Amino acid sequence: MSSETSDPTGTAAPHGPLRVGLIGYGLAGSVFHAPLIAATDGLRLDTVSTSDPERQAQARAEHPQVRTVDTPQAVLDRAADLDLIVLASPNKTHVPLATAALEAGLPVVVDKPLAATAAEAEKLAALAEERGLLLSVFQNRRWDNDFRTVRRLIEDGTLGDIQRFESRFERWRPQPKGGWRESGDPEEIGGLLYDLGSHLVDQALTLFGPVVSVYAESDIRRPGAEADDDTFLALTHASGVRSHLWVSATTAMLGPRFRVLGSRAGYVKHGLDPQEAALREGLRPGTEGTEWGVEPESCWGRLGAGSSPQTGGGEPVPTLPGDYPAYYAAIARALREGGRPPVTATEAAAALRVLEAAKLSATEGRTVRIEART
Repeated sequence: MSSETSDPTGTAAPHGPLRVGLIGYGLAGSVFHAPLIAATDGLRLDTVSTSDPERQAQARAEHPQVRTVDTPQAVLDRAADLDLIVLASPNKTHVPLATAALEAGLPVVVDKPLAATAAEAEKLAALAEERGLLLSVFQNRRWDNDFRTVRRLIEDGTLGDIQRFESRFERWRPQPKGGWRESGDPEEIGGLLYDLGSHLVDQALTLFGPVVSVYAESDIRRPGAEADDDTFLALTHASGVRSHLWVSATTAMLGPRFRVLGSRAGYVKHGLDPQEAALREGLRPGTEGTEWGVEPESCWGRLGAGSSPQTGGGEPVPTLPGDYPAYYAAIARALREGGRPPVTATEAAAALRVLEAAKLSATEGRTVRIEART
């Protein structure tokens, strides 16, 4: 990691922003990471790696100060002039590229999932600790508007003791789109369990802590599909809470995003956080006149007991604003001041243990126990 930064021409700027090398400029890189990095005080998008000439041109158009290179190695070759590497590359590259970046002395942010297995994640965590470097996983859905609202309702006791937590990422995409995300090759780490499932499991662990048992059902339903596209997980937490999680591309009628049932009240929320849609449309955090992450009152969830929100039961609960920018703001703070990153590799390993157990459960048709970690 460089002790100083420089502008694109190489002029030193010792008190300037931390310079970021971004590997990958597909959906994750162009829609999420690059805009959020660019919007974060104290960070500067310096180099983008993509072998696609059209994506290189897109990166330069969207971020005029950035330099583009063809290969991840070309980014790593600039290690002395960078302060952070962000991996928005295909899943199968996460472990080797994160390892190379850490060995080059650079802190790393990795898009989820960090690895295919908890063992690989733990090995990366150990390497980062040995080198004294930050290693974090981009679990942006912790800063979704609806999840932030659920978390507040739980923490302030509004719902009472939580008994059951239901969470869904459901879509209606009857035709596979192809690409590595839907590949059946195990090396690609494709399928919804490791894609959207990574978010839902991370959220459940964040709210309710360690999981002691997992039951899962996982199917490939669409003609021509190779990887799971309709998966259900039932988690039992050590706390006694039960989490039921759905990820699907084949849901003709979408269920609520959240249904949280407690001893005092329940909360039901439909729809999705607006930040991804805003980023896809080219909107950016901090733009004058833009209320980032805010949704209309018509989208608010409802809180109540003994009634159905579908028939007007319960009271509307204002949804807290979504806050994806908080992730990279916390990364910049951790790099400048030290301390814990917003999502740790150890937390990612815990989620991967659940995903591995779910895969085994679905394959063998049984509940899988997870031993407590000491």
